This record gives sequence, C-alpha cells and structure tokens, in this order.
Amino acid sequence: MQNTAANKRVHVAVGVIFNSQGQILIARRHDDAHQGGLWEFPGGKVESDESVCDALARELYEELGINIQTSSCKPFIEIRHDYSDKVVLLDVWTVFEFDGEASGKEGQPLRWVDRSQLSGYDFPAANIAIIDAILNFA
Repeated sequence: MQNTAANKRVHVAVGVIFNSQGQILIARRHDDAHQGGLWEFPGGKVESDESVCDALARELYEELGINIQTSSCKPFIEIRHDYSDKVVLLDVWTVFEFDGEASGKEGQPLRWVDRSQLSGYDFPAANIAIIDAILNFA
C-alpha cells in the first residue's frame, strides 16, 4: 500500500530571530498542530506567489507582530525532512533586525533563549539540524 500522505510537500520559511543580546526566539506549537506541544523557530508556509523572505516577513508579522528588516534577512540553511505524514522543506533565514516587540499573536508561548539552552527544549526532528547549525554559527 502506498502512503500518499507522505507525498504532501510543504515549503516553510523559518526565522532564526536574534535579539540585541544574541538570544534566539522560539515558540511552542499548539497541542493540536502537527508536531504539537514542541518548540520551534517561528515561520510558516510559503505561498506560490511570494518569495521566501516575503513569506517570512508576512508570517512573523501575523504570528509575532514584528516587522522584519528584509535587508537583514540572510539565508542560513535548507532542510528537507520526511515525516510520516508530510515532507517539509525548511528554508531557514537569520533575522537580526526587526521593529516591534514579539508576542504570541496566536496564543503561543514564546521564549528568548541563549544558544546553549536550545538543547533543553523539545523540537520537531526537522529542527535538530537547525540547532546544530546555530551552535556552529559564528
């Protein structure tokens, strides 16, 4: 039997957002979401008519209420991960400049954490490569 759910592909713009103290913003996924209850780096689906940076700017405004400076967004890492129910392409960008104060606009808890604290949180499997890249990021 063919698993057609695994054929579902999702392109996701992900932000590794740094504050002025060098901490990174993480958000907890809603319990009823895919990979619910786990922590993640904020972002969301890239629509067919938008660039990754535009999608990231839209998602971060919708989810966190921040306006990112797109000139400060830099590609960081791409990760393809096959979950049992979908294949995701995480298009990860760093964000160093933004306006506003991040808050969970969808009721999600947020935390600013030091790099060294990331391993103390449970993330989806696809995010492990992001954490590894952050720990090796100069």
